[in-house]
Amino acid sequence: MNLLPHLNASLSEIGVALRRPEAFTLRWRDRARAAAEAPSPLVFPVLVATAIVGVSLYGMVMRLHEGWGGMLLGAVKAPVAAGLAWTVALPALYILNSALGSRLDASTTLLAALATVSFGSLALLASVPITWFFGLALPFPWARVGANLVVFSGVGLCMVDVFLRTLKALEPERGALFATVWVGLVGVIGAELMALFSLFHFDA
Repeated sequence: MNLLPHLNASLSEIGVALRRPEAFTLRWRDRARAAAEAPSPLVFPVLVATAIVGVSLYGMVMRLHEGWGGMLLGAVKAPVAAGLAWTVALPALYILNSALGSRLDASTTLLAALATVSFGSLALLASVPITWFFGLALPFPWARVGANLVVFSGVGLCMVDVFLRTLKALEPERGALFATVWVGLVGVIGAELMALFSLFHFDA
């Protein structure tokens, strides 16, 4: 089986997932009725890879003041921390969402979360120039902390909006409270893990 056409199609789907995450996940949810229009299953690893790249590059810039050694460590630590946060919180999303009446299958729930995480990682990537500029123009710990807090807060709010819109499109009759709490949980766990991995230590 030639995977190259499927991989190319999956790469093109990334743009759709970022621009129209609601339509993207709806096509996957309805794959049994319209298999020809559904995204390829390869979009799952492609979205994961997109998330890793974005968070890794932002992690490098977070440790810009530590030189190449610190930047390379940041490139490893940031996606590990974010990935652990997402992995820890993901089962709760599906289990509790199902207990609260959701009829989404596990793969659709996973894809909605993956599209949101990938959007957030690329938003972090787009914020690299901001963090880079303030890291060079104001080489003080308080400036680094402030710049990163602003970036993470803005990206977090955008991720909440994307996730809520996606779940609302998938199940319009259900409320948004649990989804909001879940994204907040991912953010809290991710921040704690990044602090544990010393990504927020800006003493140098």
